[in-house]
Amino acid sequence: MHPGSSSTPHIRSITLNGPTGRLEALLNGGLSDTKAAALVCHPHPLGGGTMHNKVVYHAMKALNEPANGLGWPVLRFNFRGVGLSCGMHDGMKEREDVAAALDWLNDEFGLPVLLAGFSFGAVMAIEAMADEAARRHVSALCALGLPVRAEGRQYHYPSLGALTMPKLFLSGDRDEFAPEEALRGIVDSAAEPKRFTLIHGADHFFKGALDKMQLAILDWLEGAAYFSGEAARLGQAKQEGK
Repeated sequence: MHPGSSSTPHIRSITLNGPTGRLEALLNGGLSDTKAAALVCHPHPLGGGTMHNKVVYHAMKALNEPANGLGWPVLRFNFRGVGLSCGMHDGMKEREDVAAALDWLNDEFGLPVLLAGFSFGAVMAIEAMADEAARRHVSALCALGLPVRAEGRQYHYPSLGALTMPKLFLSGDRDEFAPEEALRGIVDSAAEPKRFTLIHGADHFFKGALDKMQLAILDWLEGAAYFSGEAARLGQAKQEGK
């Protein structure tokens, strides 16, 4: 049985060794026969983002809940300067916090990892993949509400052209920080394989559409073959849910 895994998922507090000291984290434990793990990164700290953010929580539940067919262990953590995490907000060096969390997941489970992030968390997830050591831990990448324009700043993601792991870009079609045409240009620049999904009527925070966000993540994973054995489990859960 993998450490942190059981027949019934549970939650426990974790302390990660981050570049600036301790990072506060929570692990939602997975099932004993799970084939993968996940890391979900939270939105901008200066906007009140923490690991308890609703989008982060619901993304975690989609991946961790056995009824959805997965039951993966899922790690969430607070970036430096947030909650009980040491350090101060930087805006770019948080990608090192992502790398530290990936190291912990690899040491704990040694499983393929889905790296997911919402908004600022998605930015830092992509930035972290510029580091080869961190990239080795990641089998797939999920960018939720990836910003393209915010507070007068234009975001660019040139590294996406070299990231060949499967990628999901999932946003609302009313996302105020990612006009569809601009976001589509970012996605077009990304290497294959990739999927671009817009949720009709949803804003940046997926308000009123968190269930649709969860279903879109699960649908993407069901159609992907990079997590051995999990696609079949997902299909079975879908059939049982009808």
